[in-house]
Amino acid sequence: MLKEKSAASVVSNVVSEDKLTLTIESALEEFSDVVYRVAASFAQCEADARDIYQEVFMRFLKYGVGKEFNDLEHAKHWFIRVTINYHHTFASKAKRRKEVEKDSAYFKEKVRDHGEVTQALQELDEKYRTVIHLFYYQGYKIKEIADLLEKNENTIKTRLARGKRLLKDKMENDR
Repeated sequence: MLKEKSAASVVSNVVSEDKLTLTIESALEEFSDVVYRVAASFAQCEADARDIYQEVFMRFLKYGVGKEFNDLEHAKHWFIRVTINYHHTFASKAKRRKEVEKDSAYFKEKVRDHGEVTQALQELDEKYRTVIHLFYYQGYKIKEIADLLEKNENTIKTRLARGKRLLKDKMENDR
């Protein structure tokens, strides 16, 4: 999770004792890695992940600068939600236009560099990949994931269990 001591370095100015705002520099420093990882977990190629990443921070410039966050976890939640929402927008635009050609060979080669598990994870359906990523890589609890994805907790539990089973089957079949 986020370090509490880093809050002072990330806060551009304290609005009140309970609220904080972020500058673009502090947002990039604190959430750049999280946003890219979430974007990469959705994207089918590295270029798409970069586009999503860039758009998330453009949206922060437009809507987030000056926004009051309760704490760093609230800000992280905002960035992940914006990344997920923009991915859906990005994917629907690509489907409508049918002009986005995926460079999956290059992206899959990059994924292999990060291990077999990451590669197998990339091959799962988005709904399982998202839940597994948020649970294991970002450290969210099931209730937090349910709130973030606006789904029922039981749905998240089911997706997590099915996703783990599918991931295990993929890993065993690849051997």
